[in-house]
Amino acid sequence: MTSKTAPSAASVAVFDLGGVLLDWNPRHLYRKLVADPVEMERFLATVTTPQWHGAQDHGGDPAAATRRLQAEYPRHEALIAAFYDRFDEMCDHSFPEMVALVERLHAAGTPLYLLSNAPGFMDGWLRGTAHRRHPFLGHFHDYVVSGLVGYSKPDAAIYRLACSRGGFSPEQAVFIDDSQKNVEGAHAIGMHAIHHRSADESAAALRALGLPA
Repeated sequence: MTSKTAPSAASVAVFDLGGVLLDWNPRHLYRKLVADPVEMERFLATVTTPQWHGAQDHGGDPAAATRRLQAEYPRHEALIAAFYDRFDEMCDHSFPEMVALVERLHAAGTPLYLLSNAPGFMDGWLRGTAHRRHPFLGHFHDYVVSGLVGYSKPDAAIYRLACSRGGFSPEQAVFIDDSQKNVEGAHAIGMHAIHHRSADESAAALRALGLPA
């Protein structure tokens, strides 16, 4: 969406998690478990596929999904179990430039919120042990995790839920996500939205909206 007029100001920043703040990637875990890189890629492409684990982001039960997949691929039982048992190890790496951006916004008093498509148990992780590995996550006022609340991006309901829980209107907020369809979903309910491609571009877009990035 483009406009010839200057964008109105935003006062609240809502961030996606994986691909924006953290380099969520199953390979961070499975490189420790599968010695052969080719075999690892084959396992991720044909067993723990994006379609399989994506269903848990949309409200599926990770334990039940694990059991079903183990029954289908019994020789990979232990590797399949590791996917959700050691999910936090896929989230070990943050993007330093984005951490610095969050720190600047926090230091300036910008209210920060997080909205993520992720399995429901990530809500507990974000509110607990995640802060030991990623202290900057403690700067966020609230976390909305799709697998827990029963809605997922780009459904309008999850953006509205984030706004209502935070006590701000869509027009007050800017949403930052690396998925174009999720950005479009935020725009559709009246939020400002930034398609994240790099820390520099996102920071510039936030400054254009009046935020101290």
